[in-house]
Amino acid sequence: MARPKTGIVHLGLGAFYRAHGAIYIEQAMQKSGGDWGIVGVSLMRPDQRDALEPQDFAYTAVELGPEGETPRMITVLNGVLVARENPEAVLKALSDPDVKIVSLTVTEKGYCHEPSTGKLNSGHPDIRHDLAHPGGPVSAIGMLVWALERRRAAGSRPFTVLCCDNLPDNGKVVRQVVLEFAGMVSPELARWIETEGAFPSTMVDRIVPATKPEDIERVVELTGKLDLSPVMHEPFRQWVVEDHFVDGLRPDFGAVGVELVENVTPYEHMKLRCLNGTHSSLAYLGYLAGHETIAATVADPVFARFCKHLWNAEITPGLKAPPGVSLGDYTAALFTRYANPAIRHRTWQIAMDGSQKLPQRILGTIAENLAGGRPITGLSLAVAAWMRYVGGVDEKAEAIDVRDPLSARLKALSDGASLPADKVSALLSVREIFPEALAENQSFRTALVSAYESLSAKGARHTIEDMTA
Repeated sequence: MARPKTGIVHLGLGAFYRAHGAIYIEQAMQKSGGDWGIVGVSLMRPDQRDALEPQDFAYTAVELGPEGETPRMITVLNGVLVARENPEAVLKALSDPDVKIVSLTVTEKGYCHEPSTGKLNSGHPDIRHDLAHPGGPVSAIGMLVWALERRRAAGSRPFTVLCCDNLPDNGKVVRQVVLEFAGMVSPELARWIETEGAFPSTMVDRIVPATKPEDIERVVELTGKLDLSPVMHEPFRQWVVEDHFVDGLRPDFGAVGVELVENVTPYEHMKLRCLNGTHSSLAYLGYLAGHETIAATVADPVFARFCKHLWNAEITPGLKAPPGVSLGDYTAALFTRYANPAIRHRTWQIAMDGSQKLPQRILGTIAENLAGGRPITGLSLAVAAWMRYVGGVDEKAEAIDVRDPLSARLKALSDGASLPADKVSALLSVREIFPEALAENQSFRTALVSAYESLSAKGARHTIEDMTA
């Protein structure tokens, strides 16, 4: 059977999108038809292309339920391009008028923006490069803008930009940086994108642990076939999308359970703060305490109490639930998902890129709690654990492999101070992470110093035990 024509290009083809958006889109075509085949783009490395090409870009998605594993073959990909090898091929794909949607999962740092303000980091080396090299962009933002300029020059319609990353108001953030970049190219281009383009915000949710060599072996046992690039995922999934697409063109998302809404903000705040906020908190504290996975972390009753404390005392009191949603039921379901022993979601993996994640996952809640007179003790402990983590040494005095775009700078700041209070002050000076008003808040500083001192003296587990006693 012939595959559908390509209607979507996806930038940042990683495990999450292949276990989430790609499956929804394949199922939407199975239900309602349409030419929504996907061409994936790997921004830097050829690994995905090299693994998928010999198997005609088909791959296995394995649902990891508490009772067992369920494999499914996914055939929605029509190809994979590698941007660093052939940027012109990527621009050509993005410029094809048959392509109606360009979606992205490039992680928070891939938008070349300042997380504390949402504005484009115009001094970012990739942005400076892309402004000077319209035929060979290296950033996702450069690729989007230069492709949109080609479409404008050719008299084609713009594509819808569909961000699927964990950013608050993600559509608005991408629109902001795209328009800023486009304005540096030409005011006419920026006006065209602003008036004719579409940047719907979305909320995505599914736990997708990184694929390990033993997963490949397990897929052979399950299916009898070698798949060099399977994806593993939990049973739960959710996708909430603002229904605003260029010319209304999109797959039949509603037929397969995508929630199409006017305003995604209540959903994304709930998810970013309840799920991502506690995920990051458990990741830093759990890693420091020696727990390898989230499931192992919440299996420890001390950490389970801490997680529930964050939800009940510090996160949900300041949240407005989406229509028809009980925050108590939502967080209870989250805890069940965290505790699923089949999902080996590593604390080290979740701890990556904390400088890009903290503002939207944790710091926003802290700022609102300070303004509203609500407690910040647990969330401040999570930030202090991040500060300990980026220092690069764990509680056993062993080195931590810190993966973060600011890792060298953060370690230098930490190493340049000796006392906990001085380390906290040094790290609070990083304005890309901590807005001045929050960094200078004395209550926050006091809570951080107290938490850091306790982590240094007693370790993560005993600190949490004392806090939740």
